[in-house]
Amino acid sequence: MRSSGILLHLSSLPSPHGIGAMGAAARRFVDFLHLAGQSYWQILPLGPTSYGDSPYQSFSTFAGNPYFIDLDELAADGLLRPEEYEGLDWGGAPDAVDYGTLYKLRWPILRKACGRLLADLPADYEEFCAKNDFWLPDYALFMALKDAHGGVAWNEWEEPLVRRDAAALAEARRTYAADIAFWQGVQYLFFRQWAALKKYANGKGVRMIGDLPIYVAADSVDVWANPQEFQLDETLTPTEVAGCPPDGFSATGQLWGNPLYDWDAMRRTGYDWWVRRIAHLSELLDVLRIDHFRGFAGYYAIPYGSADACGGRWRPGPGMDLFRTIEARLGRREIIAEDLGFLTEDVHRLLEESGFPGMKVLEFAFDSRDGGNYLPHDYPRNCVAYTGTHDNEPVIGWFETAAPADTDRAVDYLKLTEAEGYHWGMLRGIWSSVADLVLVQAQDILGLGHESRMNTPSTLGGNWCWRALPGAFDLALAKKLRHVTALYARAEAWDVWPEHALEDALADDEAANCENG
Repeated sequence: MRSSGILLHLSSLPSPHGIGAMGAAARRFVDFLHLAGQSYWQILPLGPTSYGDSPYQSFSTFAGNPYFIDLDELAADGLLRPEEYEGLDWGGAPDAVDYGTLYKLRWPILRKACGRLLADLPADYEEFCAKNDFWLPDYALFMALKDAHGGVAWNEWEEPLVRRDAAALAEARRTYAADIAFWQGVQYLFFRQWAALKKYANGKGVRMIGDLPIYVAADSVDVWANPQEFQLDETLTPTEVAGCPPDGFSATGQLWGNPLYDWDAMRRTGYDWWVRRIAHLSELLDVLRIDHFRGFAGYYAIPYGSADACGGRWRPGPGMDLFRTIEARLGRREIIAEDLGFLTEDVHRLLEESGFPGMKVLEFAFDSRDGGNYLPHDYPRNCVAYTGTHDNEPVIGWFETAAPADTDRAVDYLKLTEAEGYHWGMLRGIWSSVADLVLVQAQDILGLGHESRMNTPSTLGGNWCWRALPGAFDLALAKKLRHVTALYARAEAWDVWPEHALEDALADDEAANCENG
């Protein structure tokens, strides 16, 4: 069935408290998607972020990011008093996240909320802890130990803790019991709010697509608690790390630095760690987009300590063996395969055998450095089409920064006009394609440029910051989006809009304006 949706991370929602969260603004965006005829909301990884603020470098693949906990919801639950967080200077501009200020202000507030939570535990708290006992105790201990060690990486802790000596762990659990309880409480609050938001979205006919990074961060509880799953030497140092080889976009490639999986060891356990990961995220989300899918066919391994990615080599991945095992144990899951980048025959074969839809990025179709088959007339039905992803420029930004010859090709191919707006013309190009699903960045329907780019790969600083302004997703935009996507059979046309639509949208806008001053 033909459908469409919007890519917008939670952090990019409007909010009076420094970053998008899982409260009223998130529900208003769901309402916008429903009115606009959009069936999907795609977000980025939900995990807690570390240095660099990237959701792809998280302290845990299972935990949720505490920054997304909505403070007004906590107040409504009696866990905060408004004067404890209202009126604080959350820093920065309303269209950007100030992570430094967030780090200073959020944690004292969350500790107050968790103190009240833990003093009067909800009836389902113990059930939550028991259900998540395969990751939650290790995560809470990991975060408590990080705090106790000033935030340094786990491989810089005392040797018994690095090696997870049983006596040392038991002593740490006694010493840091209060902090461990706090970190568990924070996760309870996160997942309670997330469950409510997802239920609301699904009730409005909006399905949630989430991102699953293929790799985990070196400084994560995933590696600390499961060293046997990774390619580490006797000192628990990675032997090789992840990245991408040099290409037309980077002469030195991309050095990500993530530890690589020991696929042989994982195979011997029936891929238990991966099965738990997929099961957990599939319960939180309706569809998973697996980042860097080509790494399951073959992955690029770079010697640890290298200055760049030039000296790496390709190694075989687990291939279909992993996905057959997951399906046998969990049933068929809805997965989108991010099959971008350097693709070889084994990657094409894996995508075909899996049956997962791959991705098509329209901006790549006109990029003289790429040369892939990203033109809409080449799309198969079983694919997901994007103008660009979080790693690319918004359409207007692409026209501002791309080579003139490349943008000229786009104008010629799609017959773009300034009267229509180049961004709407690019969107039309993929909405009109045969792709079953089209997902577009929120920045593109808003007509924003380079200043709203979410991430520039291989750069540090200034990424993951963009936020939409209050009132950006208004009724006029919803009507236009529904009309255009209905033309291409991706939404149901409304000749007569429901009587309540305008009234509700105006009320939402008024509430948003009051909330944001």
